[in-house]
Amino acid sequence: MTLTGKGFFIWQIRYCNGGDINSILYDVRKANLTHVLIKIADGVNKFNFDRESNFDLAKPLTDLLQSNGIQVWGWHYLRGTDPVNEARVSYERILELGLDGFVANAEYEFKTPGKDLVAKKFMEEMREALPDLPMALSSYRFPSYHPQFPYKEFLDYCDYNMPQIYWQGAHNPAGQLTRSISEYQDIEPNRPIIPTGSVYAYDGWEPTVEDVQAYLEAVTELGIPATNFWSWDNCRNILPNQWNVIRDYEWVDAPEENDVTDELIEALNSYDVLKIGSLYTQDGVHINANRTIQGTERIMSWYQTCFDQILPGAEFKLTNKTGSRNSRHFNWEATSNEGQVFNGKDTLGLRDGKISYHFTHFAGV
Repeated sequence: MTLTGKGFFIWQIRYCNGGDINSILYDVRKANLTHVLIKIADGVNKFNFDRESNFDLAKPLTDLLQSNGIQVWGWHYLRGTDPVNEARVSYERILELGLDGFVANAEYEFKTPGKDLVAKKFMEEMREALPDLPMALSSYRFPSYHPQFPYKEFLDYCDYNMPQIYWQGAHNPAGQLTRSISEYQDIEPNRPIIPTGSVYAYDGWEPTVEDVQAYLEAVTELGIPATNFWSWDNCRNILPNQWNVIRDYEWVDAPEENDVTDELIEALNSYDVLKIGSLYTQDGVHINANRTIQGTERIMSWYQTCFDQILPGAEFKLTNKTGSRNSRHFNWEATSNEGQVFNGKDTLGLRDGKISYHFTHFAGV
């Protein structure tokens, strides 16, 4: 399942609206949230689970939100000491809760030597248990500050990258978001970015309402299909004005009936690389798991190689599309002389109606 729109991380359910799940649902609806991310584990232990009463606080909230059309993802703060058992508690929680996706929250514990192997082992275990579940990494905003962190070992197995755009101590969220995206473009493999904005107070600092508005505007201007915020526990309780900015920010979920997504599929079926190139900005970026290319000439060259060698004689079919404003998510299939693709998953970022950012992922040829 793809993510679009606004979502919130939940740390401790008991501190969100007093633990009242109907009150949480009410606020989710009022804010037009599309997804909620609930902490399900910490290290090798379950989280949002009362061991004394054996009551799972996450289950009734998950069921209520999902029954009302809200995606629920689980996140796990990783300690990096026992990857097999950390993975086990994650995938058992995911299965018992029936979650829509998973976020690996990895931070300073993974900055010591040898943690690349731990990260790889954890993600291998997760993918073996849940090969088709959408997964994401939540970690530092600026990779340049943390060069020892095993980004590749996590992102190799992830569908999304969720950097923490925490502009704590400052008031320049748009600049920090832009820098984060730029730095992650140099990290392989590239994954679609769904950033997390900061709406918490710490040591006398808090984001202003202008900060939150500027952050949301920057996300949509950059064509990013979704964003998260950290965290419900903090924002809803102590930053009501900032909560209201997020609540009132309009995020339209459905693209127009005929837009650039349809035009791209039509152009692919014509095998006309000039027509395809005309859909991109001159400085447009095209990304897959192995490389990033920029500029319409290089993009058209890649499509020509695709038509000649990768998917010769292919018929492309659009199977789903979501998004609004400057972002699109779509799924596609292709049948060619050399094989078939059943699971194409692409993200577009638009500028002035043209594609400025295109992440494509497919397998099966």
